[in-house]
Amino acid sequence: MDKKVTVINRTGADLLAASDGAAAEETPEEESCSPSCSGASGGSSSRVEAQLAEAMRLKMEGNSFYREKKVRSAIGRYHRALIVLRGLDSEVMSALKGFGSQLPTLTPEQEELLRSTQVDCYNNLAACLLQRQVVDYTHVQEYSLKVLRWRPGDVKALYRAGVATLELGDAQNARQYLLQASRGQPNDANVKKQLQRVEERLKKDYQKEKALYKGMFSKQKQGEGEEATGESLKQL
Repeated sequence: MDKKVTVINRTGADLLAASDGAAAEETPEEESCSPSCSGASGGSSSRVEAQLAEAMRLKMEGNSFYREKKVRSAIGRYHRALIVLRGLDSEVMSALKGFGSQLPTLTPEQEELLRSTQVDCYNNLAACLLQRQVVDYTHVQEYSLKVLRWRPGDVKALYRAGVATLELGDAQNARQYLLQASRGQPNDANVKKQLQRVEERLKKDYQKEKALYKGMFSKQKQGEGEEATGESLKQL
């Protein structure tokens, strides 16, 4: 996204901007809250705080690697942070209750920090993948949609989802993502550029579809003509 625009939400999310189908060089925002700020206590809470602290440490290491352009190492740290957080995620753990897994109790502040860190990691993973020589657009789309599930108006996730969806051949849905991104950043040059690509793709698709139907209609008409000629010959 435009390097001049920094999007910061109340949780201090470190969303890395994208530019021309790849993440732009931008210093990630540092998380302003630590696990201890939740004010919770007890053995279970201590374990929760330790896991949150470990995930945040891994995320910060990922940010450092990203700034150093060590994208592969950054991706590894973000993945490890997400693995650590899985044990605290109620959506994940509730599905494992039948296997003896116990769901830890989180305070609202811890739950907010958990979700914020997850969103940051998924957003940053998408940004990292867009910088690789061979881009895995399927995962870029997947991670961006995860962000949008929890943070629907995230402009950068909308942009990346649009770029990935277009590259995966779905220009119609790509247009919807990019239009939403455009409403959030109406003057962003990269969003405008990708929207132009979408319109060009849609125009080409329309021309191909039109030519296809034209060809089918011509063959049908030709067949009807041959059939009529055959009937005329029979009458003779």
